[in-house]
Amino acid sequence: MARYTGADCKLCRREKTKLFLKGSKCLGAKCPIESRPYPPGEHGRGRTKESEYQLQLREKQKTRRIYGVLEKQFRNYYEQANRKTGKTGENLLSLLERRLDNVVYRAGFAKSRDAARQAIRHNHILVNGKKVNIPSFLVSEKDIIEVRGKSADLTPFVVARAESEAHQVPAWIEVVADKMRILVHALPIRQQIDTQVQEQLIVELYSK
Repeated sequence: MARYTGADCKLCRREKTKLFLKGSKCLGAKCPIESRPYPPGEHGRGRTKESEYQLQLREKQKTRRIYGVLEKQFRNYYEQANRKTGKTGENLLSLLERRLDNVVYRAGFAKSRDAARQAIRHNHILVNGKKVNIPSFLVSEKDIIEVRGKSADLTPFVVARAESEAHQVPAWIEVVADKMRILVHALPIRQQIDTQVQEQLIVELYSK
């Protein structure tokens, strides 16, 4: 399966904002964007004004990188969102939020979306009682996601359970920490998604 294998912190610096790709490292003083808040490369400091197209492209790239989605897959999400009723940009974010790796991350069962993807691929996650090892699996309303019984005592999940009270979860899901279970009460709407992106710029980019 194709995936990005480069340095995550360079992605944050390229977008000039924290994408929270490295879990707790992003919250500390060791985060590279704190000391080098400019794009990587020889001419990183010299980049100033960007065109309208560049702004739209950067917004798309930022969103894609936040959710860990490759270009072709992101385009497929956009086309799927465009076919739905309602605002295309909001539909796009809703689809991205419904990814299983994102839900596991949002619930606090993993420190990053990368860690959530790894947990899913290693068969630690069940959806409605069945093993699902596809990070891009889209959850639906009334789905029940949980950590497999044999996996619940692994260190990452023990830590997640201990820190559950301090972790804020979106309103569209509920976390039952003692059972390491996630209940999907509804599909996410824009007001419940705190991802700092301007989705309209993405729509404008793809509409050209």
